[in-house]
Amino acid sequence: MDKGRFAVPAGVTDWATALGVAALLLGTGLSGPHPSGGRELLGSALLAAGGLALAARRRAPLVVLTVTGLCAVGYLGTGFEVLAVSYLVAVYGAVRAGHRAVTLAVSVGLLAVLHLTALVLNDGPLREVVAQARNTLELAWLIAAFAAGEAVRQAEQRADEAERTREETARHRADEERLRIARELHDSLTHQISVIKVQSEVAVHVARRRGEQVPEALLAIQEAGREASRELRATLEALRDDDTTPPHGLDHVPDLVKRFEGTGLETTLTIEGHPHAVPAAVSRTAYRIVQESLTNVARHAAATTASVFIDYRPDALAIRVDDNGKATLHPSPTPGLGLLGMRERVTALGGRLRTEPLSAGGYTVQAELPTNGAS
Repeated sequence: MDKGRFAVPAGVTDWATALGVAALLLGTGLSGPHPSGGRELLGSALLAAGGLALAARRRAPLVVLTVTGLCAVGYLGTGFEVLAVSYLVAVYGAVRAGHRAVTLAVSVGLLAVLHLTALVLNDGPLREVVAQARNTLELAWLIAAFAAGEAVRQAEQRADEAERTREETARHRADEERLRIARELHDSLTHQISVIKVQSEVAVHVARRRGEQVPEALLAIQEAGREASRELRATLEALRDDDTTPPHGLDHVPDLVKRFEGTGLETTLTIEGHPHAVPAAVSRTAYRIVQESLTNVARHAAATTASVFIDYRPDALAIRVDDNGKATLHPSPTPGLGLLGMRERVTALGGRLRTEPLSAGGYTVQAELPTNGAS
């Protein structure tokens, strides 16, 4: 939760609370009936210790709960009948931290120990014994501290959930807006490039029909239009998917490899290990890695062959795409949007991605996607 500009640090608040409670316990104990001599010194030390222990209530709530409870038993045994304020604050802190069951069990045990302590040290009637124990830990105050801690815990939990929901909603809206812009850009570019391609093809056809020499610039425009159309279809194909179209996954990889074989690229697919069901996110990411890798090979590598390896491991899925295209060891190629997208997908799943030239020529894309614990 956000704090204001002038918010007091938690450590300062904890120490202020601890010092205040310690002063309150000492003041109350020494101002009323109390023992003298060594028992007075021991009881005063326990009163102060119980209050000062609250400085660590955020870091170790259960330890502080135990310490303050023991201090309450100790100063009751020395003859101080002071309400265990420090223990009540510790109960509030422990419940706020989520330790409800442990706090309840410790409190029930403390009530029993306080009554036994009063019974052993007091020779009076049973009513006086009960009153002495009640003066140290009132049941009503204990319930109030427990309820206050639980109320604050639930309020903080709701606030955290609301903050997380707001962040998820904002991220979802941003993703939808980016997808809408990308689709509009895709539609616009596809239309314009189609016009350029059609016009250039018509111009080339007319020139050849008249027996005229086709200008190199016109042929270059024609080829660029065709290449741009192919790239748009391959790169932005995912933007045409909607909720009614099942997303592509590992089951679609064989068909993807066959499609690239039709472009003149000799492509092979090898599946190793024992194929088994993997999380949907892993399956979709594996497909996109293979798709983007083969698209890059067809566009830029001047390769004649490409090989796709998929290895089903017990706790991971490994993908490797190699080609025999032109690749140099230095300098390293500048990553484009396709490579960046692959890396983001892999990183989001906690996996690893490596892309580098091969020493014998060509290029390799290797990814490892964990599958344990995902659904």
